Amino acid sequence: MNKGNNNGFLVSAEKSRALDAEASSDWGLEPFALVEAAGRACAAVFAEKFLKGKGERNSFVALAGSGNNAADALVMLKTLVLDNYASASDCAVFTTRLNVSDKNPLSQALLAVQKLDVPILEWDSQKTPAILNETDFIIDGITGTGLYSPLRNIALEMVEAVNHVINTVNRPVVISIDIPSGGFDAWQQDMPIITADATLAIEPQKLCLYAPIIRPHAGTILAVNGIFPPALSFKYREAELVTWENARASVPSIPKTAHKYERGLVEIWAGSPGATGAAILAAQGAQAAGAGLVRLIVDPSIYPIVAPACSGVMAIPGPPTDNRFTPNAVLLGPGWGKSEDRRIILEVYLLLEGQGMPLVLDADAIALAKGMVFHGNAIMTPHIGEFAAWSGLQKEEILKSPIRALKDFSARAKAVILLKSHVMYVAAPDGRIGIIDGMNPVLAAGGSGDVLAGFCSSIAARQKDGVFDAYACARAAGALLMQASKAIASKFADPAEIAQAASSIAGEAWLEA
Repeated sequence: MNKGNNNGFLVSAEKSRALDAEASSDWGLEPFALVEAAGRACAAVFAEKFLKGKGERNSFVALAGSGNNAADALVMLKTLVLDNYASASDCAVFTTRLNVSDKNPLSQALLAVQKLDVPILEWDSQKTPAILNETDFIIDGITGTGLYSPLRNIALEMVEAVNHVINTVNRPVVISIDIPSGGFDAWQQDMPIITADATLAIEPQKLCLYAPIIRPHAGTILAVNGIFPPALSFKYREAELVTWENARASVPSIPKTAHKYERGLVEIWAGSPGATGAAILAAQGAQAAGAGLVRLIVDPSIYPIVAPACSGVMAIPGPPTDNRFTPNAVLLGPGWGKSEDRRIILEVYLLLEGQGMPLVLDADAIALAKGMVFHGNAIMTPHIGEFAAWSGLQKEEILKSPIRALKDFSARAKAVILLKSHVMYVAAPDGRIGIIDGMNPVLAAGGSGDVLAGFCSSIAARQKDGVFDAYACARAAGALLMQASKAIASKFADPAEIAQAASSIAGEAWLEA
């Protein structure tokens, strides 16, 4: 991770509070200054994304709770009025507190908004909800990282009112500050939470934003950066937000003088009767991510089906009988089946993985690997159901907070785990955690995981000669999958089209011009 780039740092609410405290005590960044900076930055990011220009008649309602999140929301509203994006007469603040005499960031923000003649009103459960439907934008500053338990009282009424109004005709746009109100690290599925159109995520972004069960409520996540010194954010990081831009750099480029062996040789054991497509897609994924040569080993019974679809791939009917091909990485499992002969093959490659051979396990191979311990050179690519079966955990438990389970089982198995979901997680045995934002239903199709496994094997094959980093490989493969899915996000696509889109993206990144 780059210490100079705050964008990739993710922290829990607990770490966020500790960061705030150190910023004030050791860096001279007083809460008033931080709130002012955060609110102004939120206004700038919001205006760029949602507003056409100054002088418009935009109306805003800010919902303010009792913490610094509310202060951020009010400074944002104040800034939008001062910058002529809205008139004070078209705005209103509804708050759980009206006291502006205290010397704290929230009271001072309330006072500043009041001086601009923006009405500050106490929440009225009978009258206020109707007003929400008459505004263009709702700024959600009800609760933030200080929440420890489910919402109640007025805060709960506010959230329920917002969630009701977003289901009406001509609904307002809902913008949450930092996290959707009601969300917190221990949030569970049946707890109340605002469903926002967008979340202005103040650096360092909060881990709970990307918890699979909370992520859909956050809408579009817009990073708000430049608030804290990079070194301070880096100190408290607990995970990194992986993007294609920061993941591609970890994979070596292919020089102009390269031959196919330098690009890496991939061996894939996949497919079974009724699952020939998985084998083909895995091979296409390996090609798309840059493998110099792909050898696909399938059962003789499906070879006549698979071979004609394997342009540029060495399709082999059954185990190879020669040793002329020495792979740089091996992929086992897509559409493979779980018979005893498969387990025997896996055990052979477990020995080779112990000698440094990169090994990627997908689908059926993950189930066969239950209880096995690797040597740091393996990558497993389960979806939520497969990880639940492999780990023995409940799906609901994983969706609520994947990080603890992934860290535990990655360390136990001594393998990198790339967990597939609408948000992807990468966990390494040494404790590194990467999160790849998704929310792209293009990937909700059978075969996209096979393509991803192919990406992993191809990138692993290029990271040879003793420099293989399974975590860097998995994060690059996951980021490539997300980037490729965005390229075809406007249509229902065959997963082969994901591989095709990825081939252009990967080539632009890794082929020397």
